[in-house]
Amino acid sequence: MSKFRKATLAAGALTVSTLVLAACAPSAGPAGAEGDDSTITVWGWRQEDAKTYDKIFAAFEKEHPGVTVEYVPYLNTEYDTILSTGLKDASGPDVAQLRSYGLLQPLVESGDLVALDDEVSELADFSPSVLDGARGVSDGAVYGVPFAIQTLHVIYNKAVFDELGLEEPTTWDEMISAFDEIKASGVTPLANTVTDTWMLPIEQEIFGAGTYGGTPYLEKMLDGEASFTDTPWVDSVDAWTSTRDYWGDAYQGTSYEDAQALFASGKAAAFPGGIWELANFRKANPDLELGIFNAPAPDGSGVPVPGYVDGSFGVSDASDNKEAALELVQWMATADFGQAFTDELAQISPVPGVTPSDPLLAEAVEAYAAEPSPYITYAYFSGGTPGAWDLASSSFSSLILDEIDAGGAADKIQQGVDQWFKPRS
Repeated sequence: MSKFRKATLAAGALTVSTLVLAACAPSAGPAGAEGDDSTITVWGWRQEDAKTYDKIFAAFEKEHPGVTVEYVPYLNTEYDTILSTGLKDASGPDVAQLRSYGLLQPLVESGDLVALDDEVSELADFSPSVLDGARGVSDGAVYGVPFAIQTLHVIYNKAVFDELGLEEPTTWDEMISAFDEIKASGVTPLANTVTDTWMLPIEQEIFGAGTYGGTPYLEKMLDGEASFTDTPWVDSVDAWTSTRDYWGDAYQGTSYEDAQALFASGKAAAFPGGIWELANFRKANPDLELGIFNAPAPDGSGVPVPGYVDGSFGVSDASDNKEAALELVQWMATADFGQAFTDELAQISPVPGVTPSDPLLAEAVEAYAAEPSPYITYAYFSGGTPGAWDLASSSFSSLILDEIDAGGAADKIQQGVDQWFKPRS
């Protein structure tokens, strides 16, 4: 069994002890040597973040005179194909923004990336489960420095809740009661995405993690003692879809952008999604006062917070500027980069020693540390073909369209995963 599967999940997300570890900045090396002018190209899929990355990398350039870091963004939908070609020779990136978990594996298997275990000593301070997002399944090596943790929540409009005298729910029944009051007031309780099917597994985790059991259930799945078709998982899908009464009248045709607009305009009280949405909503409507909560387990056993590694930065094996590229990713593993990342991009950095200045990000980190839960279909069952995330996106779409039930959706996921998944021994 690979190290990817054997990683201790209990070490979990960002434990409180991990968060307070300090990362050490590297000393100026060859990239900063006098007269050693060079350009490090960094490819990524976040076009909207280009100016911010330029600002962040300016700190590295200041410490390394003669070095220029050029962030080259591509369309998110085209990036994977462009990157797989670009990594084949020196004309491609020196450093690349890498997808995580199963989506990383094709680049690992093709030998296009440099293993960083012996190159970036700071990785030893990262949580094992965080490194899982940048680990090769077959060899267990780490191929990137993780750059963001995405936690999943119900993001809500405080003004709507305050007007109705509602508090953040602490039980499932309180949550449903709040949704009933919001609906009765004429406001849509939940702006759920439906037609952009990649969001459906996210919504299922937000409302279903407390039903299937989060990390303990995942441990059983990896050991072959539980499956997607067992009662806890099927019931978790039903728990999610039981909130359909609160999705709005035309939910079956609601896209991701539609749902965002519905919430940002104040026409919906809450939006189930990732912590990355905070920046989007603040930009769309600066007057929004936002809060976050997570769906409590229906049996009262806890309030799990799903989360996952969004991606990492790795070094191209074909780069002719490899030494400088390695020095850049070493810096990306330090608190200097991590703090700038979280402060400038309003996202959660997994770098030890970094604390978000944004109160809601800090709240998300604290909640995730207290009761972390995995994003199962994406993080731990997408390392083969077909992956559980793709299967869930498709089958959940059929479920929402009433073409199959929760058991049928679970069957499709399990049948696909059974084609390649082997329980750990």
